[in-house]
Amino acid sequence: MYFLLSLISAVTVFLNLLVIISISHFKQLQTPTNLLILSLAVSDLLVGLIVIPAMTVAILESCWVFGEYFCPLLLYISFLCMSLSLGNLVLISVDRYVAVCDPLMYHSKITITRIKCCITITWLCCIIYDAVLTKIMVNVQVPSRCFEECYFSGGFTDGIIMDLVISLVVPCSIIITLYMKIFVVARSQARKVYSQEASTVSGVKTAQANKSERKAARTLGIVVFNYIICWIPIYFFNLIYVASGDSSSAFICFLLLINSFFNPIIYAFFYPWFKVTAKHILTLKVLHL
Repeated sequence: MYFLLSLISAVTVFLNLLVIISISHFKQLQTPTNLLILSLAVSDLLVGLIVIPAMTVAILESCWVFGEYFCPLLLYISFLCMSLSLGNLVLISVDRYVAVCDPLMYHSKITITRIKCCITITWLCCIIYDAVLTKIMVNVQVPSRCFEECYFSGGFTDGIIMDLVISLVVPCSIIITLYMKIFVVARSQARKVYSQEASTVSGVKTAQANKSERKAARTLGIVVFNYIICWIPIYFFNLIYVASGDSSSAFICFLLLINSFFNPIIYAFFYPWFKVTAKHILTLKVLHL
């Protein structure tokens, strides 16, 4: 189990590091959408680098071995990575909504500067919110020798309900609503393209641009719904088992963290630029570019 979970951690770090290096090194890839993917990859990298290894020890060892202060720190980083992922996915949904539903105004509304500001604000809000959530949910005042002693506190139920609304109901409602509109508009655009043959060069370019935006929306939609499917069960599990303090909750938390492992795999399958840049990085050709 140590070998398997360590392998998952190493692969998660490696794949997300490829995404980060690809977008950071190649200037032509630094588009607003890819900057959001970069921010998501950084949070996934933290999961693979810190959360998964520490959670592995928490699952496989009978009691906590890292000391009384590392347990709240681990849970804070776990909450932070989850919030950052969801915040980035909300921004990605807004980005794809504007790109597909209002393509003529996309480049004026969605700029590099605005995206960087939105990412910065999202990170700051998540850092503050998860500090408050950790204070409510985690047993930070009593020294904890076992993982369950740290995780379950008097305010655990209140924290779960608050987080259920703020980190699940509201953002997921926004994401699902935007993507429903995106797919309705994309379907309408596809029908127009097929029904009306592009007779001019500009018409062909417009059709190709719309097709590209729809493909990007579809790919990022897979990333979004992969996250939702992975994370929704944890809230219902915590609400059901909050009174029992079942230690298997740690194992379920770990399973959900594997979402960070799947994201770069989705990019590899659906984004040609990731395949090309990964090849350049692995063959060290990137040093000469």
